[in-house]
Amino acid sequence: MRQPLLNEGANELSYEIREIVKKARILEKYGVEISWENIGDPIQKNAHIPEWIKDIVVDLTRNDKSYGYCDSKGVLATREFLAERTNEQGGVQITVDDILFFNGLGDAIATLYQYLRPTARVIGPSPAYSTHSSAEAAHAGNSPLTYRLDPENHWYPDMEELRNKVKYNPNIVAILLINPDNPTGMVYPKEILEEIVELAREFKLFLISDEIYNQITYNGAIAYSLAEVIGDVPGIAMKGISKELPWPGSRCGWIEYYNRTADPDFNQLCKVLDDAKMIEVCSTTLPQMAIPKILGDPRYETYRSDLNAKTGWRSRFISETLQDIPELTFNPTFGAFYNTIIFKEGVLNHRQSLPIENQEAKQKVEEWVDGVSLDFRFVYYLLASTGICVVPISSFCSDLLGFRITLLEEDEELLKKTFTTLRDAIRTYLDSTK
Repeated sequence: MRQPLLNEGANELSYEIREIVKKARILEKYGVEISWENIGDPIQKNAHIPEWIKDIVVDLTRNDKSYGYCDSKGVLATREFLAERTNEQGGVQITVDDILFFNGLGDAIATLYQYLRPTARVIGPSPAYSTHSSAEAAHAGNSPLTYRLDPENHWYPDMEELRNKVKYNPNIVAILLINPDNPTGMVYPKEILEEIVELAREFKLFLISDEIYNQITYNGAIAYSLAEVIGDVPGIAMKGISKELPWPGSRCGWIEYYNRTADPDFNQLCKVLDDAKMIEVCSTTLPQMAIPKILGDPRYETYRSDLNAKTGWRSRFISETLQDIPELTFNPTFGAFYNTIIFKEGVLNHRQSLPIENQEAKQKVEEWVDGVSLDFRFVYYLLASTGICVVPISSFCSDLLGFRITLLEEDEELLKKTFTTLRDAIRTYLDSTK
């Protein structure tokens, strides 16, 4: 080419949650039956949408307006519904103009980071959700900035480290929260959220809270929203229906601006995001029209509560199955539908393996493990030996070694089989030498 085509940040784009699928597909061709524990898609794990929700969607398809453009910021009636829901929490108050729809939160995340100047950095949690960390690093043309979630303390943030990084790096303009957290399943206590709000106020930062799992809590946990604790600090909450209904294929998410006019620079950022969507015209109309009809239906609360109870049972079963392996650092989960499991320092080595009966799969894995991180090595052997597809945690912008699982399998017997097999495979792997 006459000129280089890519900016320096392009090499920071990665998504191991999907990358591992490529390897699993290769093994599938060799006859390995795959159990997909890599991605948060409830539909893929045998979730069934109730008929009453399907009826709402079907009825909307008979409305000609569902086939047309909507307002650039989103369907007005839906934004009115969502603004009222946020205001009912009794915290920060918003209007319909503080809500902007996107084609999924991936679209929102990419757009937000795209319009920040490269030197303006957002610090986020580690282990990091790849969509955030990759997009932030790509916009900056540098490695992601992260603060540590501590596996020895319920995966809560290391607040001293976060404060020091904010204090001594003037390029940090915002703090990212994912609450409940992906990939750890941690739910932020209210006191920690309030402490982060105070930190943002002290250093004149804005907050970003990814709340896509906000309504997915269980086993007694409560996920406080940013709107409830933010006070007068500027912030953006990111929300959607892909996990909650669940309707991941809708690609429907939105952001809410809090205290937009409290800071002129933040207000200008919000305006740019609005303008960017106006240029795009709008986001998908049909799922937006469905939101107030589904979330406002009297059956919805019971439906969501039942789903959370099922996820809570799975979380408890997986805890009972895996937490007694002494070589693991294991925390029970209370939100979202993931768990991050860490190998203790020194228990992994390059001689460990698992028996692989399929010789083609064995040969392929032995090619893949050459020179990779130790948790990638475990994940590849696990995949070829058992068919269980998990994601190595070092790919989540972390120096820890472990893997992320999902809590989504609706078939209880299959879930029990998968995680007892995983438990036995971990023990075999740790006891092995190649």
